[in-house]
Amino acid sequence: MDLKSVREEAIEATNRFFADKQGFVPAEDSEEWEEEYRRQFARAKARHAAAGAISGRTGPGAAAAQPLAAAPSLPELTGTPEQKRWAAAIRADRLGEIQDPQIRAWLARDWTRARAWIDTRELSPETFRARAAVWYADHCRQAAEKAKAASAERQSEAAAAAALQAEIAAAGITPAGLVELVDASERAEPAPIKKKLAEIAADGRTLRLYETANPAALLVKEKNREGQSEYGIERDEGLVADLKLYARAAAPS
Repeated sequence: MDLKSVREEAIEATNRFFADKQGFVPAEDSEEWEEEYRRQFARAKARHAAAGAISGRTGPGAAAAQPLAAAPSLPELTGTPEQKRWAAAIRADRLGEIQDPQIRAWLARDWTRARAWIDTRELSPETFRARAAVWYADHCRQAAEKAKAASAERQSEAAAAAALQAEIAAAGITPAGLVELVDASERAEPAPIKKKLAEIAADGRTLRLYETANPAALLVKEKNREGQSEYGIERDEGLVADLKLYARAAAPS
């Protein structure tokens, strides 16, 4: 263990602690600075000792310990550079204090704000473990509620889609039948198009039908094997209702 590195790390952590807590750093020969320095030195020393023990292991045990020690595998923290350096050290300590792998994985994945880790600096390991368990339980509860709501929404959408398909089937609406109704409609003078009513594909023909500036006429844009064409047809409210119902079922959800 490099004690010089430990001392430098402890001094930096001590100064950060006071700067963040009270906005200034007391003299290094003051009693409060010395007390905090001793606490930070003990934590830094323990951290370096743990890192050295992990790096010196061989065999299956080393592989099991490596993911927790490998800081690069953790998500990057957000905050100022100073906060991120301080929080990274606190995070390493705190994750080592959590025995439950699910809680540890959740903290590592979701706790990416440096400020959140820094705010735990005064908590004892026991208090932090207890609070982390409560936080994780609340997270699981919210996730379960969201999943339940999403499932209910999917079921509702599926039921609505099934009801719409049943309504279409009961009305006997099919693409081929709609094309036949268009073909049987009286022709009308084309007019400027407005809102699209529906698009139908059947027997190699694709028909797009629009309402027009003439309330008594619809415009049809047809594409088939022979090419493309446009023509007007007289508006029939029964046909329009069927087209709207068909379009609702064909619309992407």
